[in-house]
Amino acid sequence: MDTKKLDLNLLLTLEALLVEQNVTKAAARLYLSQPAVSAQLNRLREMFDDPLLIPARRGMTPTAKALELLVPLRESLEQLRHTLHSHKDFYPERANLTVTIACTDYIQAAVVMPLVLALRQKAPGVRIAVRHLDMAQLDHQLASGEVDLVFASHDSSRTPLRTSHLFDESYVLIGRHDHPKLKANLALEEFVKLEHVIVSPSGGSFTTPIDDALAAFGHKRNVVMSAASFLFIPEIVQKSDLVALIPRRLLQAHSAQLAVIELPWLAEQFDICLIWHERSHSHAGHRWIRELIVEMNG
Repeated sequence: MDTKKLDLNLLLTLEALLVEQNVTKAAARLYLSQPAVSAQLNRLREMFDDPLLIPARRGMTPTAKALELLVPLRESLEQLRHTLHSHKDFYPERANLTVTIACTDYIQAAVVMPLVLALRQKAPGVRIAVRHLDMAQLDHQLASGEVDLVFASHDSSRTPLRTSHLFDESYVLIGRHDHPKLKANLALEEFVKLEHVIVSPSGGSFTTPIDDALAAFGHKRNVVMSAASFLFIPEIVQKSDLVALIPRRLLQAHSAQLAVIELPWLAEQFDICLIWHERSHSHAGHRWIRELIVEMNG
């Protein structure tokens, strides 16, 4: 049999014929005319080199070959129907799905951790794989399927990608509770003189966009340490006179252990967007995950 020329409609007709054992009833089941079904039956006989159905007093009798085909044929078609149906419908409580997320360590703590905890309740069969965010590889990873979702700031140059704005993030200043120089209403001039630890995801840099903004006003803060991760920051400021600006959402897990200073004069913010590729846009499971993320971070 030449499967390259296989017509799925023929298999659907064969299934109907084997179940109904009557051309007229099979035609009604398929919403086709009787001559059309008869023509397809002739093609099936040629395909399998077997009569498949033999005229009988009442309807038709399946041959031994036809009976042999019935069970695997129905199982295959049912699996195909299930696949097509599950693409449109998603039932979180019984779904099995793996979603790969690329993000920074800050997003892992502030967004992904609450997401995973929610999924354990809502969709225990959904697994989350977290990868380090590499903006240089982002387009390739999304297009190839290595990554399904990305959390990052909006970049209008990435037009082929789908995006959804999640939230705008601001900064707060943290230090240890008995820090001798931390106080409410901290002035800019006092702020820059403190010993700062900053985060440089690429490693080694002692400036951030905040330092560029300060420089525009003629100020330079005293940066004494560059860390590779935000997750390192709360512990070191608790054990020293170092201070740090951290995203507000990261504070949620550490607010009781730290002194938190609001800086009304600091206008620096950044946005976080959910980014995905067109290839997964219509997938019911991925759509459900995206909607849950938006709901939790709105």
